[in-house]
Amino acid sequence: MPDMEDTRFSEAVTYIVKHDEEGAVGLVINKPLDLSLTKLLEEIRLPMLKPLADPEMPVLFGGPVSSEAGFVLHKDKGEWNSSLEVEGGLCVTSSRDILDAISQGKGPREYLVVLGYAGWSAGQLEKEMADNAWLMCPADENLLFELPYEGRWQAAAHKIGVDLHLLTSQVGHA
Repeated sequence: MPDMEDTRFSEAVTYIVKHDEEGAVGLVINKPLDLSLTKLLEEIRLPMLKPLADPEMPVLFGGPVSSEAGFVLHKDKGEWNSSLEVEGGLCVTSSRDILDAISQGKGPREYLVVLGYAGWSAGQLEKEMADNAWLMCPADENLLFELPYEGRWQAAAHKIGVDLHLLTSQVGHA
């Protein structure tokens, strides 16, 4: 929501990758870090055997939990060591082999690389939803992989017919 006080989630679009009775896990997909994928691959000593389609592609802030842990949200399931199929052919992979494949030009066609994740304990996300802290819209591959990062928050709200400029945190009583 527009009045989110936690700056880490202000104007964040978070893709929920797991949600069950134990809690929820999500990846923020619209907050680029000051780190390119090319630089990340250099830092973890993966040589670029084939240039990236976008050499300046940023690594994203995935959330405040385990900010040193990397995740790749991607299409094309592949045969990576540690993948979780989420829905509709989307997967999250946390093993280094997918980054190695990307550096060789053998990785998935469409992907996002994030550091960290957002986590909620059992019932926490449901309470935040009931408190109107978050808006929810269906997942959309266009929003995930094609839209510019800065337009994803507005686009997600637009998917459910919400104009974020018309929302207010003020509550009225009749």
